[in-house]
Amino acid sequence: MKHGTPIKAGEVVWAPAQDALQTTEIGRYARWLERTADVPLTSYDELQRWSVDSLEAFWPSLFAYFDIQYEGQLAPTLTGRDISDVRWFPNVELNLVERVEQMLGDGVAIVGISETRGRSELSGAELRTAVTRARGALSALGVVRGDRVVGVVPNIQEAVVAYLATASLGAVWSMCSPDMGVESIVARLGQLQPKVLFTVDGYRYAGKAFPLVDRLAELPDRLAVREHVLVPFLDPDAQIAGARTWEDFLSEAREDVKFERVPFETPLFIVYSSGTTGLPKPIVHGHGGILLEHLKALALHYDTDKSSTFFWYTTTSWIMWHIQVSALLTGARIVLFDGDPFKSGPGTLWKVAAEERVTFFGSNPGIISATMKAGVDPFADYDLSRLRGVGSTGAPLGLEAYEWFYAIDDGHRPLVSGSGGTDVASGLVCGCPLVPVYAGEISCRALGCAVDAVDSEGRHVAAGVDGEMVLSAPLPSMPVGFWDDPHGSRRRDAYFKRFPGLWHQGDWIRFTDHGTCVISGRSDATLNRGGVRLGSADFYPIVESMEPVLDSLILHLDAADGGALVLCVSLTPGVRLDDDLERRLREALRTKASPRHVPDHIVEVEAIPRLATGKKLELPVKKAVLGARTADVVDLSTLLRPEAFDQVVYKIRRAVASPRAN
Repeated sequence: MKHGTPIKAGEVVWAPAQDALQTTEIGRYARWLERTADVPLTSYDELQRWSVDSLEAFWPSLFAYFDIQYEGQLAPTLTGRDISDVRWFPNVELNLVERVEQMLGDGVAIVGISETRGRSELSGAELRTAVTRARGALSALGVVRGDRVVGVVPNIQEAVVAYLATASLGAVWSMCSPDMGVESIVARLGQLQPKVLFTVDGYRYAGKAFPLVDRLAELPDRLAVREHVLVPFLDPDAQIAGARTWEDFLSEAREDVKFERVPFETPLFIVYSSGTTGLPKPIVHGHGGILLEHLKALALHYDTDKSSTFFWYTTTSWIMWHIQVSALLTGARIVLFDGDPFKSGPGTLWKVAAEERVTFFGSNPGIISATMKAGVDPFADYDLSRLRGVGSTGAPLGLEAYEWFYAIDDGHRPLVSGSGGTDVASGLVCGCPLVPVYAGEISCRALGCAVDAVDSEGRHVAAGVDGEMVLSAPLPSMPVGFWDDPHGSRRRDAYFKRFPGLWHQGDWIRFTDHGTCVISGRSDATLNRGGVRLGSADFYPIVESMEPVLDSLILHLDAADGGALVLCVSLTPGVRLDDDLERRLREALRTKASPRHVPDHIVEVEAIPRLATGKKLELPVKKAVLGARTADVVDLSTLLRPEAFDQVVYKIRRAVASPRAN
């Protein structure tokens, strides 16, 4: 039923069906546990507590339930002295690609929707053949276990094939989106000493062609790769001196090169942090941890199986690309989207979801906000009858998104907000088909995730109190290391130095008395005003629900006298920030939040700096305003609007140099 009245924070807006235990994958898993492990489970809370309290039983149970193929012994599940040096399943060998091949059926496995090449399909048999040929071709080029293979490619089927072929040999995959600058690409992939490089010759975005042959021609030398494979994408006749084309590469494949089972923690892929100083941190994830974690997340939390079509809007530089591909582990069909998500208007992605009969559609708050602001009703405009759920991650999802969604949805679908990230390659708090959705809140802790909120001394804080988000127990998908960190010191400093014995996630979180949580933003970007910490996400739902605000950014410039609280707003084209709008913004924050939330300065800007994931860059902007060089705090090529960063910094500096306007 559609909501006709305003929704309050914490209100139940979706509830599981009465037969959820019989009709969902997690329900069937819970019943299976009762039968096979004599574990009485009457609720999700009980199942989650058991999964955390019984790590040695929970994680091995996934091998049996999902029929994961492996060699060796499951015992011991984990070894190590504490959370910082745990090693998982030391006697197990497997390969993630074996599971993918095991689950491929006769139907379509991959649908590609590309602004450059249109729509394409790859059946399960065709995908298996392509991976086999690419595996043989990589082997012919001398790629063996442990070698690095890298790509500068968009979200297309060749990227999936190259990744799976690399992994099947026990080699390590890493990639960047081709819209990144050369220096940014080299800063990431140049750390790996790769043996093979895959690139495209260009792409189209928002109707415009972006040729890359000249720009990327220097990459092989900059990366010192032995072999360069070009995927002709923009121009079918494109060539680069010294590079072989994709078809030539496949034609040289060795015959009958099989996938290789490798030790559980063998590196699978390398992704990069969005750190603000130094080279991006190369985070190494392993075969076994990703296989278990992604199966758990996709099958049990997103209810994905062989009947599903999974579509998450992502670029190849975001961890969601790997999660999207991992939907193949469940037997699902996946939809890859390459291009402008608003090319045919704010409903573009929803139209794709309808046409491809998607069962789960995911994106980020920016996509949802743009749809909402445009007044689009995707459920009225498109046939989304197959859609069983909508997901969002990358940044907190505000109350206004729930108000919009449940004003247009018929009440049958959960709006699933989650948070985790690149470091764990998945979600720590998320949704679940067995628990309700509460407006403005993330539904639950994920299975196997001992998530807590602690104070500055690492002590547990009660429900309703904001604290640092931590994990008190290990996860298989925690990084097996950072690249070129043989003693693990960088990994320990990144995650375990702040709170010894705990994983420090770096988010500011508050749990409720009914088990949900609210993330207020990154803890290093929280606002300390008069000794009270304010979460940045407390501001955005209030400000961005007001006309004519399109987007906003809040930051606090610390100083001995209390500093300055600065609110940046991007407005509807043609509208200017005037005294009346400033007054309304301040009054809304005063009455709906608190007097401490009233900004000292409100600044009109053209656009808010965001990563491609939709994440707002509060901390990099703050550092730049306080004097840091732009190049030292942010990689502009990773932003949706690179020019917005310096513009915002300039306008904030001008505003704080003028008298405060309260």
